[in-house]
Amino acid sequence: MHEHLLIDLSAIAVIGITCQWFAWWVRLPAILFLLLAGIVAGPVTGWLDPEALFGKLLFPMVSLAVAVILFEGSLSLQFEEIRGVGLVVRRLVSSGVLITWSLIAWATHYFVGFGWPLAILFGAITVVTGPTVIVPMLRSVRPNERLANILRWEGIIIDPVGALLAILVFEFIISQSLGVALEHSLKAFALIIAVGSALGMLSGQLLGAILRRHWVPDYLRNVVTLTAVFAVFALSNWLQDESGLLGVTLMGLWLANMRDVPVEDILDFKESLSLLLISVLFIILAARIDFAQMEVLGWGSLGILLVVQFVARPVKVLVSTFGSSLNWRERALLGWIAPRGIVAAAIAALFAIRLTDAGFEQASLLVPLTFMIIIGTVVIQSATAKPLANWLGVSEPEARGVLIIGANPLARAIGVELQRLEYRVLLADPDWSNIRAAMMQGLQTYFGNPVSERADRRLELIGLGKLFALSPSSEMNLLAAMHFQREFGRANIYLLRSDEEPVDTAHGKPLFDDEASYSKLNDMLVQGARIRATPLTDSFGIDDYYKEYFKRSTPLFALTPKGKLRVFTAESDFSPESGWTLYALIQPRKPKGGSVPESLEKPDDDVAEEIG
Repeated sequence: MHEHLLIDLSAIAVIGITCQWFAWWVRLPAILFLLLAGIVAGPVTGWLDPEALFGKLLFPMVSLAVAVILFEGSLSLQFEEIRGVGLVVRRLVSSGVLITWSLIAWATHYFVGFGWPLAILFGAITVVTGPTVIVPMLRSVRPNERLANILRWEGIIIDPVGALLAILVFEFIISQSLGVALEHSLKAFALIIAVGSALGMLSGQLLGAILRRHWVPDYLRNVVTLTAVFAVFALSNWLQDESGLLGVTLMGLWLANMRDVPVEDILDFKESLSLLLISVLFIILAARIDFAQMEVLGWGSLGILLVVQFVARPVKVLVSTFGSSLNWRERALLGWIAPRGIVAAAIAALFAIRLTDAGFEQASLLVPLTFMIIIGTVVIQSATAKPLANWLGVSEPEARGVLIIGANPLARAIGVELQRLEYRVLLADPDWSNIRAAMMQGLQTYFGNPVSERADRRLELIGLGKLFALSPSSEMNLLAAMHFQREFGRANIYLLRSDEEPVDTAHGKPLFDDEASYSKLNDMLVQGARIRATPLTDSFGIDDYYKEYFKRSTPLFALTPKGKLRVFTAESDFSPESGWTLYALIQPRKPKGGSVPESLEKPDDDVAEEIG
């Protein structure tokens, strides 16, 4: 008995992670494959029966998993980011949400016959898109930078906002279901809001103070936070039934917006945990789908999908972009892309279980209807968004920017030069001092682990076509190369070797030359080396260049007459010609008879131009 349970649990985890990997490989939202895997494992083959497998633990397990997912989503939302994303995004996540909510609720009531309470709840659940479905689609569609930023930020912000809206609607329905007068229902609803809000904000403040004052050691920080999420969820529900989800959501929001609270490590941990929970949770939830329920929904579910795709989203975008600088082509693509995702499915499943227990007969239909909308929007938009973007002329032109792993002095020097050449450059580094220095030099940065799930959601990769792994950590360079290989392709991934280990050429090209390493190039910078641009001419060719600079030069990259960037590697197969411009790290000439200050040193000649 126990052996079969262990095998089933392990198999679910293996299938879930396999679906995540396959989704990454084909650049599609993972939720699509997780749901399909669950449907095959459950109603199609009959192998997985969640009720028989978990028994009474099913509802508590789903509840805790949803609590962690909502906490992780709210922990990533900072109010200052809302102020900085622009008018269109603010409209999309405010008035636009109300428009979508109203239209979907209306369609649900009239097309499948849901009562108004459940129809309004379903409308609230399905306003959420979320970065886990938006980001993979953006990487495939590659719209222009303005559209990509709008869609990405809408997904990030609407995740906790939509979840909070759905929670409030759900709690109002529960308070009304007590069978008492409206006055008492409103009182119960107010009590739910009061308890969830108070406990969430107080616990967020307390946990933030504990983390900020380092009252727990670093190795316990993540575990303490997870335990606090479980405790707040359970305590809030004990004090006032159904207030727990509101409590953990507000706890995350409060914690995210406190000053000087180190949440980066917590986010990395929660993202990894959420990834595992999501992978397991949605296979289990999809396995509970009953095809008979799909038959009950009938053609009405298709009507709701058509309203979501062809009415609610276009109207929302039309109103939200009124008076903006977006042209009609950009508005058309924006009005087409809005796949539903993980938060909608998680909340629908949890609410369906609770409402069914409370006597709402139609509540069991929430899950298949939500999954119908998720699969429909993901499939339709994944198949059509890229051709539509190309036809409208709003897709990104050939990517020519560079993602640089590391923001150390070497990475900053190369980034500044590439940016001067009008290449888009993005530096990613978990070291704040490096990021701050890069920002002071006017470079675009990402602070955090570049291979984390949070980075997958927030890294703006639109327009970037190459990766330079310039971190002093060979492990980080290799992880980044493996993580982004599907994104950029091996031909566009370049790694700088460490002193101890050569570059793994299976995942990228070794940067610059056989002798180049991070410590060598960094030492050259410390000793006064600078990046210099040298134009090649008929009278000063590549042979003359090497004679002039010999061992003082480490060529980095070259610019062809057509403006194409060619990167020097240990396996380079090109030879610079007249009209090319070479960019190299060149050490100052050592004067005879001793050293002199660099500021007094005479320049080598007029051929090379010093950069920076």
